[in-house]
Amino acid sequence: MLIDLGPVVGSNIAYFGEQLGCKIFITDLFADLDRHVREGRLDAFGDFLEKKFTQDSASVDGILCWDFIDYLDRPAAQKLADQLTRVLRPEGALLGFFGTAPQNGDTHYNKFIVTDEGVNLRSRAYPALRGRQSSLLNRDIIKLFAGLRVSDSFLLKSNQREILFRKPA
Repeated sequence: MLIDLGPVVGSNIAYFGEQLGCKIFITDLFADLDRHVREGRLDAFGDFLEKKFTQDSASVDGILCWDFIDYLDRPAAQKLADQLTRVLRPEGALLGFFGTAPQNGDTHYNKFIVTDEGVNLRSRAYPALRGRQSSLLNRDIIKLFAGLRVSDSFLLKSNQREILFRKPA
């Protein structure tokens, strides 16, 4: 089972479905965040995240977290990280992207699209009601996902960190 925290991207579903042959659950948290902003309930978003994931503990093989954490305040980010760690099975993987550049007030999300078999990605910006919050340092990201270990980490040319976490057995 794979959870994708971003918007529906048909080519990604086709790619992961063919390559992994597993169930894929799209959980568009960006739309949920926009809804909370629009309704003036941003302070309740962390509590919403705690209840959003109904999967059993240790039942998910992989999670695509993309750059969603960048749009959250620290308490909400911690609640999300706790839930993702809970549902991830031992030896499961979580892929997350994290910004490194100072925030310039842009209000857009990125839709990540798998472009080929080498799992190259391109991103497409689309409007957001909430901009990125402050960038987290590596140690802060690792603390968020304290129940996971860093398997790989890369600094991309786009000034994003790509971190692959694994849950220990």
